[in-house]
Amino acid sequence: MRLLDSVLPIVAAPMAGGPTTVALAAAVGAAGAYPFLAGGYKSPEALATEIEQLRPQVHGFGVNLFVPSRAVPDRASFAAYIDEIRGEAEAHGVQLQPEPVIDDDHWNQKLRLLLERPVPTVSLTFGLPDAGDIAALRRAGTRVLASVTSVSEARLARAAGVDGLIVQGPDAGGHSAVFDPARIPEPIDTAALVHHVIRESDLPAIAAGGVDGPAAVSRLLAAGAEAVAVGTLLLRTDEAGTSQTYRAALADPAFDETVITRAFTGRPARALRNAFIDRHGSNAPNAYPAVHHLTRELRAAAARSGDTGRLHLWAGTGYRNASEGPAADVVQRLTAGV
Repeated sequence: MRLLDSVLPIVAAPMAGGPTTVALAAAVGAAGAYPFLAGGYKSPEALATEIEQLRPQVHGFGVNLFVPSRAVPDRASFAAYIDEIRGEAEAHGVQLQPEPVIDDDHWNQKLRLLLERPVPTVSLTFGLPDAGDIAALRRAGTRVLASVTSVSEARLARAAGVDGLIVQGPDAGGHSAVFDPARIPEPIDTAALVHHVIRESDLPAIAAGGVDGPAAVSRLLAAGAEAVAVGTLLLRTDEAGTSQTYRAALADPAFDETVITRAFTGRPARALRNAFIDRHGSNAPNAYPAVHHLTRELRAAAARSGDTGRLHLWAGTGYRNASEGPAADVVQRLTAGV
């Protein structure tokens, strides 16, 4: 059974926080690839609107959900981090909230939405929900994919009853999908990880991480992946909702390295190395989503003012090949010769 119904073996990865738009998903779908909407950080109402806008424009699509964290942040380390970054917030006139915000990203409401108005595919990031939630989605006719970063996570996902996997290598931009946010993903070539996971889990898989061109796509397909997910390469496309500050940074030669950091959200994520990471990356607590909520207004202010030194610039290792122009051009370029 194929996981995805698309002409081309390319998936538009869900990029929460603005870059993934209905226009981007529709353009990718029209080009023959498989689009995902980003459900993370959206209200159920906003997600429902996007789903219904996209539904008539594409043959198939998916929705990504963040599995809520049950972890409670250490209050002392959280308070210490507030003190450490207070000056960064004050530079933009932002007041930091002292109480950690812990939420479930409207999990139950979004699950109910997707059961009442099923979509072809749902992907899960940041772990696994109750197995009953997975079973309910499958009964509704939805294929359920779990994002994994290791063989052990893949085995857990298989036991939970998912249909397939999104195997994320450590070169991927944005948040790592590690189930345990205290763990930094081990350095491993994405193709090697895909091969090991498929062999050990016996589940079909989509590969993600470090895609910088058609050669990477061919390599990941040869490793056994059914399709290849791309995110960073779509960030500068015409249809993406990426801010102008973010777009400029991706093309700025002053940014010459990506690193994995907890500095912005309290969870491991790969970003362009900037001054905020240099100043605070080593002290950021393992406290997602509390740190995400803590720095959210600061990051929004930095984006508005063009302050790339304090903005989370999520990017995979292939970011140098992110180009301007239509998203369809990216899809065509990646599948040349495939």
